[in-house]
Amino acid sequence: MTISEFITRKMGRLFGAIIVCLVADLGVNALYFHIGEREKKCFIEEIPEDTMLTGKYKAQLWDKRTDQFLESTPGMGMHVEVKDPAGKILLSKSYGAEGAFTFTSHTPGEHQICIHSNSTKWSLFAGGKLRVHLDILVGEHTNDYSEIASKDKLTELQLRVRQLLDQVQQIQKEQNYQRFREERFRLTSETTNSRVLWWSIAQTAVLVIAGMWQMRHLKGFFEAKKLV
Repeated sequence: MTISEFITRKMGRLFGAIIVCLVADLGVNALYFHIGEREKKCFIEEIPEDTMLTGKYKAQLWDKRTDQFLESTPGMGMHVEVKDPAGKILLSKSYGAEGAFTFTSHTPGEHQICIHSNSTKWSLFAGGKLRVHLDILVGEHTNDYSEIASKDKLTELQLRVRQLLDQVQQIQKEQNYQRFREERFRLTSETTNSRVLWWSIAQTAVLVIAGMWQMRHLKGFFEAKKLV
């Protein structure tokens, strides 16, 4: 192995490790959105297997009199529904105007998170506009390490080691999920290639049969006209 090949291989491994760390750090998503009182908003979150997700939200109702969003609205609640990649409902529960929901994934893949208000067309605030602040925490980001440190009486060094261990476990889950995606993509590609091959064979067979039929038909036509 030459020096250039050695350096290239080392740089490739370092780059891959950096990418994995960056992917693992993308465990916190914060956003806000506007929806109608009876409108449903859904999000897709790709989660590895056996990974905890926590969503924290706060709903604010638009007040026409003050021309601003109210911080709290008595009687208003939100309904959260979570489905796994197979469409199975993992969570379906109503909460208040501000709250948090938690679930653990059993299969890797795209999980659908839908949220909407529990108002009806007969409610006093039906037809209004909502602003929903949503924070999604995935993996080790769901852990409250200050609470863990006080509960288990951990020193600062022990707590840091605990954080590193959780991060390593999350990175391993992310790597396993990437392998799962790669395997699924390879199977899809092989299936598509097989279908394309058989379609090409079927097209060729149809052309050959049509050509033979045309030759036979022309031969019969010429014999009937006594041209041959």
